Amino acid sequence: MAFQKLPGTQDILPGASERWQYVEQKARDICRRYNFREIRTPMFESTELFQRGVGETTDIVEKEMYTFTDRGDRSVTLRPEGTAGVVRSYVENKLFGEPDVSKLYYIGPMFRYERQQAGRYRQFHQFGVEALGSVDPAIDAEVIALGYTFYTEVGLKGVRVEINSVGTPSVRADFREKLLAFLEPKREVLCKDCQSRMDRNPLRVLDCKNDQHHFEGAPSILDSLDEECSTHFNKLQQYLSDMGIPYTINPRLVRGLDYYTHTAFEYKSEGIGAIDTIGGGGRYNGLVAEIGGPDQPGIGLGLGLERTIMLLNKQAEQANEPQVDVYLVGLGEAAERETARIVYQLRQDGIRAERDYLGRKMKAQMKSADRLQARYTAILGDDELSRGEIALKDMASGEQRFVALGQLSAQLKQ
Repeated sequence: MAFQKLPGTQDILPGASERWQYVEQKARDICRRYNFREIRTPMFESTELFQRGVGETTDIVEKEMYTFTDRGDRSVTLRPEGTAGVVRSYVENKLFGEPDVSKLYYIGPMFRYERQQAGRYRQFHQFGVEALGSVDPAIDAEVIALGYTFYTEVGLKGVRVEINSVGTPSVRADFREKLLAFLEPKREVLCKDCQSRMDRNPLRVLDCKNDQHHFEGAPSILDSLDEECSTHFNKLQQYLSDMGIPYTINPRLVRGLDYYTHTAFEYKSEGIGAIDTIGGGGRYNGLVAEIGGPDQPGIGLGLGLERTIMLLNKQAEQANEPQVDVYLVGLGEAAERETARIVYQLRQDGIRAERDYLGRKMKAQMKSADRLQARYTAILGDDELSRGEIALKDMASGEQRFVALGQLSAQLKQ
């Protein structure tokens, strides 16, 4: 072929797109129940937004952003994550003037030029939520619970929640000195990324996936928390316990973005390779002010849909989900004409219906119904048409019965 998709991208084809629709619809339904409203922001923003919002010492900004100069000589970046754009919109549109907490969600593509791994693409998709305007640890627990509910309800098994507190800037400054004292004697045995991070952002060293064995005995940031941070973290744990959300504390969990304060959390699952994180988030109390807004607190999460769907496919929870509710088989010219009307009416009634458009014999049409994993086939011949009825066959049990044409929709809904 002359053209092929670029590395790190994918075509989501029929057969796979139905799983995506299922997962996205589940996300929207959960957000509706949690009273989060959808926000849609541009797929590209000013490069400075991500430099200031995400952090110049992060891998995202240093190595992974798709940045270019547009025809107006502006530096523009395809969004590598969702939070910075949502917060920019929150500030620009003065959503902070609303009397209640702004609870927002988004679903869409992100872009990072990174090494390809299982479930990781250069164009990938995230489902994320942001809650802005409250410092209450109860909203932290709600956001964590929302993500856990999402994974549970789409059918994933074995999802784990890990939490930590990364404190405030003053707490981290104190912890930074303790951590550097521990890391300095190990500098030469650490990877090049860790050596670079030691000089600019030592907490990010703990996020390294290669050198974890060197961090045994490292100081814990939890021992450096002040009273405010400890109280916030303890209340978060109480809320999660009250909700019945299972969690573990991971004092090395720092996340890969610079804007986090207080709560940081991740969702993990087996079955996707060495990196088992499938989503995460945290609190970002200074971010709104950092990009030019009022000093408003916030917390959010981002969940990777590729990894979610990869795990769903492996666990095969819905591998046999029917693509259609009923497949109409028409036998004879008058019956085939009538099936067109019936299919239209069934679809108007909210039923997933399909029919043959290739003029095939009954056996071939039944094979098509099998391929579509139809729950039922409805077989209409000229004789049945003259009697005003249709043969309805349950494809799982093989049971077949005749129903009145006018009752077909009601029978399928039952």
